[in-house]
Amino acid sequence: MDIRAILMGLVFAVMWSSAFTSARIIVADMSPLFALSCRYLISGLLGVSIALAMGQSMRLTPAQWRATVIFGILQNAVYLGLNFIAMQTVQASLAAIIASTMPLLVGFAVWAVFGEKLRPLGIAGLIAGVIGVTIIMGARLNGGVDMVGVGLCVIGVIALTIATLLVRGATSGGNFLMIVGLQMLVGCAALTLATLAFETPRINPTLSLALAFTYTCLFPGLAATIIWFWLVNRIGATRAATFHFLNPFFGVAVAALLLSETLGARDTLGVAIITAGILAVQISRQSKV
Repeated sequence: MDIRAILMGLVFAVMWSSAFTSARIIVADMSPLFALSCRYLISGLLGVSIALAMGQSMRLTPAQWRATVIFGILQNAVYLGLNFIAMQTVQASLAAIIASTMPLLVGFAVWAVFGEKLRPLGIAGLIAGVIGVTIIMGARLNGGVDMVGVGLCVIGVIALTIATLLVRGATSGGNFLMIVGLQMLVGCAALTLATLAFETPRINPTLSLALAFTYTCLFPGLAATIIWFWLVNRIGATRAATFHFLNPFFGVAVAALLLSETLGARDTLGVAIITAGILAVQISRQSKV
């Protein structure tokens, strides 16, 4: 892995992790599904426009169209839609921790469902992840966490895991920025229907909302997704996924810095164990590539 890929991976991890904090700020002044549909409309149009300016085409392969629709619905609409709803009652740090377990769920699924052999290091990583989540949830339950919101976050990360498994290798073949923009527009369409069905749109114009919304559209929404696809094309999905081990740490760090969310000793211990577990699983799978 070259130095450029490492630096871009670090940038991706920070952007991805910060999205939970910006989302927490947004839903304080804007209804969640309406906010997310607007975000994907803006980010998607920007992505498609930049792709067209670069000479990329909307003529995708069947596999690419399948990946676009699957990611647009499962990742953008279901995963992030449920997380935005949950963020009204769940702390950004806890949502980030739950979402960060996705590599562990993918590692478990490829072993349990697809029969991929898992080395002892990978098995130890999965066990560590379970222990870390148990420690954190035990601490949060004592503090009166909203279990409905936690449940939405869990369903969301399962949807993201399924999307990741279904589109393995399907995004290769070029036009990756066009794919990014189109899958955001797919998410926008699905979220618009959900907004009309389940939500009364509201917005309270504030400076913090404007800043958080702009940041979310440009960085976690567009730039982080572009970097992720770039990393997958450059170093492969398995090696790129290694950077997810940084997400628990960055997620709680950004939330603590910008939202003053407090972390207890058990939270810190749980984050450290989950981080180690994700790294172990990714190193175990990387050794097979």
